[in-house]
Amino acid sequence: MNKTLIEPHGGKLVDCYLYGKEGEIALENAHSLPRLILSERNLADLECIVTGVYSPLDGFVGEREYHTIVKDMRLSSGLAWSIPVTLQIPESIADNYKLDNEIALSHSNGEILAVMIITSKFKPDQDLEAEKIYLTSEDSHPGVQALRAEGKVYLGGSIKLVNSIPHKEFLDYRLTPKTTRYQFQQRQWNTIAAFQTRNPIHRAHEYITKIALEVIDGLFINPLVGTTKSDDIPASVRMQCYEVLMSKYYPQNRVLLGVFPAAMRYAGPREAIMHAIARQNYGCTHFIVGRDHAGVGSYYGTYDAQYIFSEFTSEELRITPLNFEHAFYCTRTQSMATAKTSPSNSEERIHLSGTKVREMLKNGKTPPPEFSRPEVAEILVKHMSEAKA
Repeated sequence: MNKTLIEPHGGKLVDCYLYGKEGEIALENAHSLPRLILSERNLADLECIVTGVYSPLDGFVGEREYHTIVKDMRLSSGLAWSIPVTLQIPESIADNYKLDNEIALSHSNGEILAVMIITSKFKPDQDLEAEKIYLTSEDSHPGVQALRAEGKVYLGGSIKLVNSIPHKEFLDYRLTPKTTRYQFQQRQWNTIAAFQTRNPIHRAHEYITKIALEVIDGLFINPLVGTTKSDDIPASVRMQCYEVLMSKYYPQNRVLLGVFPAAMRYAGPREAIMHAIARQNYGCTHFIVGRDHAGVGSYYGTYDAQYIFSEFTSEELRITPLNFEHAFYCTRTQSMATAKTSPSNSEERIHLSGTKVREMLKNGKTPPPEFSRPEVAEILVKHMSEAKA
């Protein structure tokens, strides 16, 4: 008998769709409204909001919520939330969008996607936001760079979706929280661990996800496919790697693959909390947190993204983190391990990382079997050779 799945964060899954005739009328009326073209990051956030991935948010945050999130990692209601999901515009066009007015949010192709009533319009201290969210205000940090590029004026308000968000890729894997929750129930999974990645799954990732599978019912592999750094391996290539890995190295009845449409913020510990909340909304009970989750460069400590969960009670965050140490290939035992399970010394440990694999590929080298499964390595080498051509 399948138990009830974990509740969405805040108790209710947000649904911002306007259906049927109501949606048709709203779309028709939206053509007479001031339009705002959304950036790629805005589009990713819009999708996460309207489908319930970012429940309980039902729009871009206003000034009050913004300040409580930045300062306390909480919404004004006291509910845990770690990163403000904002709609920013340049000062040069700010006068076009007035408080209490309705606006149309559109795709860069001109399609109107949603309508929003502006209930908040403000200009916060972006240096303070950067320091609090990213722990730096350096422009070399990709998250800070994106923050400044989006604009200095912020608009907040609830959203109603009046049109489908256009997608060309991964259509079979664009699973909303409603869909995943249905899938989990159909599979009779009561405990589900989510694995977030923006890299191909290498041997270290495979190792920790399979440890999770030993103690839970199902694994939800949920790779991020929104905007990432230019040197990250493209999502289309990564998806090929996930597909071949799942088909050959995982039990089919215990694993589900679905894309996470969010943009990468590289906010380290705070982003780990946001990612965990999103996975609770998908219906997951556990969230795998490895080394330097959502990190970049040396801005965060190796396990800061694990430590931050101690700042929330189990009532504030219902999803349970599964913390893992840095996994490596042990030449003595000829198997994957961590410092907790391996008798090896440092010379007998081959440490794996997405960064190392990218460096090898750039240098024309094929990752060895200690790093990647041969089928995955073949896909990555092919991609790199085509990129150089």
